[in-house]
Amino acid sequence: ALVSTQSTGFAPKPSAGPHKMRESMPMIVVVRNKLKYALTYNETKKVTMSRSIKVDGKVRTDMMFPIGFQDVITIERTGEFFRMLFDVKGRFLIHRIKKEEAAYKLCGVKSLSTAAKGIPILVTHDGRTIRYPDPLIKVHDTIKLDIESGKIVDHIKFEPGNLAYITGGQNCGRIGIITHKEKHPGSFDIVHVKDSVGHSFATRLSNVFPIGRGKQAWISLPRGKGVRLTIAEERDRKLAAKAKEM
Repeated sequence: ALVSTQSTGFAPKPSAGPHKMRESMPMIVVVRNKLKYALTYNETKKVTMSRSIKVDGKVRTDMMFPIGFQDVITIERTGEFFRMLFDVKGRFLIHRIKKEEAAYKLCGVKSLSTAAKGIPILVTHDGRTIRYPDPLIKVHDTIKLDIESGKIVDHIKFEPGNLAYITGGQNCGRIGIITHKEKHPGSFDIVHVKDSVGHSFATRLSNVFPIGRGKQAWISLPRGKGVRLTIAEERDRKLAAKAKEM
């Protein structure tokens, strides 16, 4: 589970919102358990009701508001900005970012359609509907969205050679270059990805989220740059760190 039931045996359930329940984390978990700005349920309520927490540039007072991949959390009173990402083990990671980077987010394109009167619209992974997108943007591409205006600034095509973040499945949280895509009509298309140390892995197309053209990421990446270590490598690193301390 993404949210631990802790000592009470209960876990807060995210409200209905821009992300799916199983792909998001309620704001109370972020404020109380992760950032430690409150100790209890009631304290968290006071923090959110003081209108000091913004998600994607909007004040959110519902402490169960769902926060999902790529969402930008702003706490102006402390001058802190965070982006919700995944660590290499597939767990949510609240990644601290600079103010300049908090002005935009990347959104995966889920569908393209035509609204009333033939207006073309684009739907993103976080439930936004954007009118008149660039006709070059297709499903599975990623757009760079200016949070304040809600406008598309730029886009990344889903194509081999681009950097991608894996957002689901066994490889969730890994980052690598898209090498090629296998089409399987009637089943799931499979994408092959290669990370920066040369490990290749495959995942479903729906789990691949482009984050940069070529090797250049458009967002700052968490520690480790999305490279998953084997159990042996992890153990060796821990032992080396311990030896340094002694």
